[in-house]
Amino acid sequence: MSDRTLTEAPAPASSRHVDAGDEGYSKDLKSRHINMIAIGGAIGTGLFLGAGGRLAGAGPSLAIAYAVCGVFAFFVVRALGELVLYRPSSGAFVSYAREFMGEKGAYTAGWLYFLNWSTTTVADITAAAVFAHYWSAFTDVPQWVLAFIALAIVLTANLISVKYFGEMEFWFAIVKVGALVIFMAVAIYLVATSHPIDGHTPGLATITDNGGLFPSGVIPMLMVVQGVVFAYASVELCGVAAGETENPEKIMPKAINSIMWRVGVFYVGSVVLLALLLPYTAYSADQSPFVTVFDKLGIPGTAGIMNLVVLTAALSSLNSGLYSTGRILRSMALSGSAPKFTGVMNKGKVPYGGVLFTAAFGVAGVGLNYWMPGEAFEIVLNLASIGILGTWGMVMLCSLFFWHRSKNGLVTRPSYRLPWAPYTQIVTLLFLATVLVLMWSDGGVGRTTVMLLPAIAAALVGGWFLVRGRVAAMSSPRD
Repeated sequence: MSDRTLTEAPAPASSRHVDAGDEGYSKDLKSRHINMIAIGGAIGTGLFLGAGGRLAGAGPSLAIAYAVCGVFAFFVVRALGELVLYRPSSGAFVSYAREFMGEKGAYTAGWLYFLNWSTTTVADITAAAVFAHYWSAFTDVPQWVLAFIALAIVLTANLISVKYFGEMEFWFAIVKVGALVIFMAVAIYLVATSHPIDGHTPGLATITDNGGLFPSGVIPMLMVVQGVVFAYASVELCGVAAGETENPEKIMPKAINSIMWRVGVFYVGSVVLLALLLPYTAYSADQSPFVTVFDKLGIPGTAGIMNLVVLTAALSSLNSGLYSTGRILRSMALSGSAPKFTGVMNKGKVPYGGVLFTAAFGVAGVGLNYWMPGEAFEIVLNLASIGILGTWGMVMLCSLFFWHRSKNGLVTRPSYRLPWAPYTQIVTLLFLATVLVLMWSDGGVGRTTVMLLPAIAAALVGGWFLVRGRVAAMSSPRD
């Protein structure tokens, strides 16, 4: 039976999976919120802060790494988009894993996602504290204090209602996109006019005279791939947000399709321009590369404004993480695989138990900023990468199972589909496995992180034995 025939002959409504975690939410997210959430998900801390250190390590070839990883990020979000159009759910891939892989699959997907965002929360508050230290007024304030303040501000706003989250993310995204557009316009002007920056003349010579595209060889570019994957960590957010919007079938395809060109323009374009403006050795992991450029331009106030923008990007990512994990944990709590209190909602229809649970790990990150301020960002970035790889892998597995069921006539694929299935899912899964191998090969913190995989797997198995009785008891009435 062809996919065309399936699309025209919907499966019976009674065959649709029903997830208790989808009940109780308001539908206050509008089209403009979803579109800007999709943009914000594709532009985050990984670009604004992480690009500096990666440029210093890999040189201009970083643009290639962003382009390749961006293609696979698009495949993941496109696969999730097809599932969303099939059945919108605030539980997103956890709900789909429950439908296609059973409760064990949902349990695994949910806790890997929590690993992703609980560690990313630490990365975001660390980044916010680092950015705040740029201004002399905050230089003497301990990094852990600034990290705590950032967490408290965003947590408070997140607990009010989804409408406040949507508005905050909308304006965060406006600031990020506006800043990148201004940067790119200034950068193009500087390159076109060969305006000197800190004694360097922008242009292709900046690359060719400093070792070319691969100044240290191809290996350094491969080694930064896991960090580049982290930069795309929020692309799946629009899939989670679909459960709290009206008419997702009209809004989601447009929002998801636009991610591809945003990746090309903002990520690849920005890195190319950064490489044309200054030698790759001018950048460092201690400062946003965008701030570095404006700092060396010497225009009063511009570096401070750009630093405020990158601070906004960190707060935006933190805002998104608290939002999405709150919804995912509620979906798990109502099936028994997460603590009961994480499924509780407040009057604003916000699953505040899950949001607070994630924030608690952020508080642990405040402690990490106290004990290891210099290494905090790198440590949590690698742990978050493991969670991201696991989450993306589960999305593609759900997509693969969905495709297989459609071939058997058990479900109906929407007209909006992941292209070239099932090969796209298989190739993406192989790519994710390759990233793990690269993390191991990199040595240092990356290898230590991969060595933690058995411990993570053991924790997941042990946790399942603790909750399986409750999961079985709660699933029986639904069955």
